[in-house]
Amino acid sequence: MTDAILTRREGSVLIAQINNSSRRNAIAKEHCVALSAALAEASSDSSLRALIITGDETAFCAGADIVAAAQAAAAAQQSGETPNPAESTMLPQLNALITEIHAAEIPVIAAVEGAAAGAGASLAFACDLIVGGEESYFTLPFGKIGLIPDGGVSLTALASLGRHRALALSLLQDKLGVEEAAEAGIVAKRAPQGQALETALKVAERLHIAPRDALAKAKEAINRTTLRQLDEQLQWEEPTQYAQMASAGHKEGVMAFLEKRPARFD
Repeated sequence: MTDAILTRREGSVLIAQINNSSRRNAIAKEHCVALSAALAEASSDSSLRALIITGDETAFCAGADIVAAAQAAAAAQQSGETPNPAESTMLPQLNALITEIHAAEIPVIAAVEGAAAGAGASLAFACDLIVGGEESYFTLPFGKIGLIPDGGVSLTALASLGRHRALALSLLQDKLGVEEAAEAGIVAKRAPQGQALETALKVAERLHIAPRDALAKAKEAINRTTLRQLDEQLQWEEPTQYAQMASAGHKEGVMAFLEKRPARFD
């Protein structure tokens, strides 16, 4: 594939675009690593005020690239190895990225068009501000492939939605549309369809209202209270998710996805 993430600078903002449109911007290891690199670049450049993460006009991010993960696991099996999920999946890289977004001294903005699903929702919810196009939505369909919500989204969703709404999103796996997301305070700014990135750039311009270090401390102050258990949550999620990956439910869910049929769970 071409570069996993396309970056460009617009004034005092670095834009990082997920580059996997053929799979609705699903992400794998290389995307997480490249996003971490973009965040490090933006954080180290004192002339930059924000990092914007975006997809394209069809989707922000459809979640983990299940096809890539299945291919990695199959390759390990063919070589006679027992697949190691810490190596065949992107979870360590995703968790590192989520931690880095949380700790970054610059605001990270998600410009969302279409779906922010699964790990895509985890990524969006980890960002400091979300701008959503009129057809954007958030969904946590992990259960459809026998997994738990990961990337810290159970905590970030809870911080934004409250317990019962977070549970409904996780258990029922409904779509949270942009209108409801805005009413819940998740989406900071709604944008006309196709203009989430343009609107996010305008939002980023407002960050010049305060010194860069003051914004960093304001972000830290909020996160110290609302997300103080993030490291603990990520440490619990990773082995729990690996155990789920070994389950019959996960195998059935993945096969159903690859075969484009309804899953048959007990």
